[in-house]
Amino acid sequence: MALRGQFLIFCVLVLLVFESRSAYGSSRGWLGRAGDATAAQEIGICASSVIIHGYKCQEIDVTTKDGYILNLQRIPEGRAAGGGQIKRPPVLIQHGVLVDGLTWLLNPPEQNLPLILADHGFDVWIANTRGTRFSRRHTSLDPSQMEFWNWSWDELVAYDLPAVFDHVYEQTGQKIHYVGHSLGTLIALASFSEGLQVDKLKSAALLSPIAYLSYMRTALGVIAAKSFVGEITTLLGLAEFNPKGKPVADFLKSLCTNPVVNCYDLLTSLTGRNCCLNSSTVDLFLRNEPQSTSTKNMVHLAQTVRDGVIAKFNYGRPDYNLMHYGEFRPPIYNISNIPHDLPLFVSYGGNDALADVRDVENLLDSFKFHDGDKLGVQFIKSYGHADFIMGINAKDIVYNQVVAFFKRQN
Repeated sequence: MALRGQFLIFCVLVLLVFESRSAYGSSRGWLGRAGDATAAQEIGICASSVIIHGYKCQEIDVTTKDGYILNLQRIPEGRAAGGGQIKRPPVLIQHGVLVDGLTWLLNPPEQNLPLILADHGFDVWIANTRGTRFSRRHTSLDPSQMEFWNWSWDELVAYDLPAVFDHVYEQTGQKIHYVGHSLGTLIALASFSEGLQVDKLKSAALLSPIAYLSYMRTALGVIAAKSFVGEITTLLGLAEFNPKGKPVADFLKSLCTNPVVNCYDLLTSLTGRNCCLNSSTVDLFLRNEPQSTSTKNMVHLAQTVRDGVIAKFNYGRPDYNLMHYGEFRPPIYNISNIPHDLPLFVSYGGNDALADVRDVENLLDSFKFHDGDKLGVQFIKSYGHADFIMGINAKDIVYNQVVAFFKRQN
């Protein structure tokens, strides 16, 4: 079985917001008044979480070929850069499912990957996928319409990533470094395996990579995977999956009635024992709240659990699949098709209950013919899933390695 827990990692966290908000205290954290995560909803990520720390930041809209208007943040230089016309190498940073780009900016500025990259001379772009709060627009559809939500992560591969890559490439005239975490690694791997973006790609860093999760070790993920496909389509149809809405909240609460599930220690039970989070950052994360995605996207992830392969969305009937793909079963994303000379950096943790060590080793086996000098691998025994984006020591352990890897490719 593959992605058993990934698709519910953050969505179930909403239960903490509803039922046990005080579990991590009520600290306002380092952002204080100006940087409160709730402010991002009103003024945007640049103003709430970047400009307040002395960095330049620009809010940008990009339209996909299927009409979705995506929000990006551009941090063109570091705090002490002093302006000028220096061409800085671009880096695109992609979040996982049910969150947005703000999750990269919850720690103090000296601990956040986007700002660290900017201070090291990179031109940083933060992506926000369709359906998240700042990417809920379309040229002809409205989020209240079911058709707005008729997509899965296939469309993130086919439309979102190409739109963002094309824009960054057009604006900078340079090949792009890529950072993905969790689902952000899956859509990148699928894209690169299809030969998409590789002509514009300089290198890629995959943090806590999600491709195979046969050895995922979370009880909640197992239960959710067994019940998700049938129950959630009955509850919601193929529209918005809103973790803050009553149907989804009721569904998640029903999972928590199982005696083997502890919904009051969700970060540990879902992601593994994260070694290096502080309570104020977790509190900010919970105040930021989960973001919407499509129910179809969640079903697609559940299909990946059931089928144990990385494949396109299964429409459930051979004739429907034939209509969409020209074959009775959905085509598979063959990870081994990724160009062997593409520089890749993979970082994974020994305590990650989602991206289990054995599953990451299975992924790494897909790279057994990769050029030896083009593949970097880092194993961090103490790290869980969330440490890679919120760990207080991630700069020293992970991000400095990412910076050094990117600089070796320039």
